[in-house]
Amino acid sequence: PEHGIRDSVASRGLGDVYKRQEIVEGVTKIRVPNGSISEKVPPKEPAFFNPKASLNRDFSIIAYSSFWKNFQYPKIFLDGLSGIGARSLRVANEIDGVDQVIANDVNPKALDLAKESSEINSLKNFEISENETCRFFSLHSRKNNRGSIVDIDPFGSPSKYIDCGVRATMHGGLLSVTATDLQVLHGLFNNAAKRRYYGVPIKTKFSNEIAIRLIIGCIYLISSRLDITIQPKFVDNDMHYYRVYLKILNKPEQEDRMGFIIYCRQCGMRKSVKNIVSECEFCKGKIEAAGPLWIDKIFDKDFVAKMKDEVKNITVNKKCDIILEKCYEESDLQSTYYTLDEIASRMKLAPLKLDSAIQKLRDSGFNASRTSLNPTGFRTNCQINDILKIFRG
Repeated sequence: PEHGIRDSVASRGLGDVYKRQEIVEGVTKIRVPNGSISEKVPPKEPAFFNPKASLNRDFSIIAYSSFWKNFQYPKIFLDGLSGIGARSLRVANEIDGVDQVIANDVNPKALDLAKESSEINSLKNFEISENETCRFFSLHSRKNNRGSIVDIDPFGSPSKYIDCGVRATMHGGLLSVTATDLQVLHGLFNNAAKRRYYGVPIKTKFSNEIAIRLIIGCIYLISSRLDITIQPKFVDNDMHYYRVYLKILNKPEQEDRMGFIIYCRQCGMRKSVKNIVSECEFCKGKIEAAGPLWIDKIFDKDFVAKMKDEVKNITVNKKCDIILEKCYEESDLQSTYYTLDEIASRMKLAPLKLDSAIQKLRDSGFNASRTSLNPTGFRTNCQINDILKIFRG
């Protein structure tokens, strides 16, 4: 989105120690510290705002608007770590019929900016709360006081907020969770991964999918302990953000949806399994395993279709439409994807074009689609040995 920028000096108790600007994201005016726009890495002081995360926020607006379509209960949005309130402000301003938006943060300077922004957008459904995140969520964890959409968007790992975030989400509501601790989720610190996500990743070309499945797996395990079922609706992977959107149902989970992704570095075999094996079925190579993690679907096809319909009603980046098309295509396909480069390097040939690779697989009777998780990635129910044969043919 284009930024309409206007300088103004800090006011109302913020002191005149820094300047801020007014930008427009979606159709919402947001007051942000100058440094957020001018510096390469947005500073945390006086308040954090990352303009490059606008695509991530665009997807939130599309997902929330789609979720609340024909929703029978109060549309209440709880933002546990709101910062200057960019996402909350857009929810209050850009989605029809939202009853109440509460932006919570521990940083009073960030909340002052959020309040200013709410005033320049003339929002009547927006309020702020200055509280530690889990305290804020616990205040909203009683029946009839919960959010119908709850948002957890921390620096780093969300794991310490998941329990209280789940409790603050109403039955039939939506919980959205971000993780940005990529080094842990990509296999550099496996002890930290075990502590935070109850599972370990492995380093692969499809590490982002393993990361997303570890996050969902962690939320699944915590929710199961509370006799709550989760249903993934949509996932989003942009820059250093992993974000998952899950429906929350107050009933015990009947099915175990956890398992492992096994991978053979020697031949490239990968698949999701309930139990780890030690040897590759194709080349007898050594198996590496990521998990325990979520091995069921990560996209709800009907929900993604709703999001695709909703895009035309909202001011968002044109990329959203293209990405949602890929999500829709891949929603019913296997966990884990392949990349063109990875296959080309195994074949010692130049990579095929993506469309032609997918067509070859389909012509050979397999399912295949693009993936939203990698621009040169594809999903298929064809195993690596057959992929190589088909691509050589």
